[in-house]
Amino acid sequence: MSLQIRALKDDRIEDFINFPYALFEGDRYWVGDLKSNVRYLLSPRHPFWLHGERALFVAYREGRAVGRVAAVINRAYNTFHEDNTGFFGFFDCENDPEAAEALLGSAENYLEKKGLDHVIGPVNPSTNETCGLLIDGFDGLPMIMMPYNPEYYIKLVEGAGYAKAKDLFAYRIDVSKGFSPRYEKIIKRLERGNIRIREADVKQLDKEIASVKKIYNGAWEKNWGFVPMTDREFFEEAASLKWVVKPEYLYFAEVNGVPAGFVLLLPNLNVPLKVLNGSLGPFNIFPFLYRMLFKMDSGRLLTLGVLKEYRSRGIEMLLIKKALESAAKAKWSYGEMSWTLEDNSLINRTIDSVGGELYRKYRLYGKKLG
Repeated sequence: MSLQIRALKDDRIEDFINFPYALFEGDRYWVGDLKSNVRYLLSPRHPFWLHGERALFVAYREGRAVGRVAAVINRAYNTFHEDNTGFFGFFDCENDPEAAEALLGSAENYLEKKGLDHVIGPVNPSTNETCGLLIDGFDGLPMIMMPYNPEYYIKLVEGAGYAKAKDLFAYRIDVSKGFSPRYEKIIKRLERGNIRIREADVKQLDKEIASVKKIYNGAWEKNWGFVPMTDREFFEEAASLKWVVKPEYLYFAEVNGVPAGFVLLLPNLNVPLKVLNGSLGPFNIFPFLYRMLFKMDSGRLLTLGVLKEYRSRGIEMLLIKKALESAAKAKWSYGEMSWTLEDNSLINRTIDSVGGELYRKYRLYGKKLG
């Protein structure tokens, strides 16, 4: 059947948004975000697009959508890294190599015409959102804000000429085992020093969010692929999480009263989101609420950051211990620590030492344009 690639205008954006929900209907593990959230993320109103631009492509066979991809330009990334890289994201496709190659080729052509010389992906639309292609660990529901894709995606992307740029790691830790006893002496010594771990103060939430932003942008400054979030991006993201973040999900490490690091936990909202298939309505609201109240027995250590000047003092270990204690109180059976860069040896060794098991890997791919 003939293949057609269309660059969609905003009046056809629903074809782009709806495609993965149709592709993965009935899939055991794939979880779609609320379509309203995806629609907003792609809309010009989202603060990311103040420094970015995009083109959306959908592949059709005989009028039926069989794949999609977005070409993304992130001017903030290129300014920060003094680079000339474009991105592809929101990639979904049937097991159709011809369609996948044509889609990715359309994104590449768009980026090349814009003067870019390299492409990395998938990012949706940046590393501050969801990113990476799942390459190992296909046997379970993904954690909140982590992607899921079938294994055949690997061949589709690599068949289009892409090679590994960087792997991202996700670790699983059994909450019931608690913190490793061999480190308790170290922890007690740290706790007697000038390091204090405290819970977020909800009465001063805006101030707390400002502290998180400062540490977040400072702690990741030299990380591969990182780009600082603008104030609007950061506070937009924070606002979207306010309804679910409890004080016991956000902890700060202070050294002599100065914020030096933080850890943020989230329950695995993919468990209740799974029953929605993108939309909340009268027929699925009660299964959604039931899962929210009674079925969320796991969660994600979403972000852990320590400012460079305070590293190698054991603060990371103190924050992980506090996160595990909080997860135990929430009666989570396990937690996921994700994601970390494959070559971030400091945090990967720390996670491994406290009982984390590397159980999923994600890959960012790259390709030279031209």
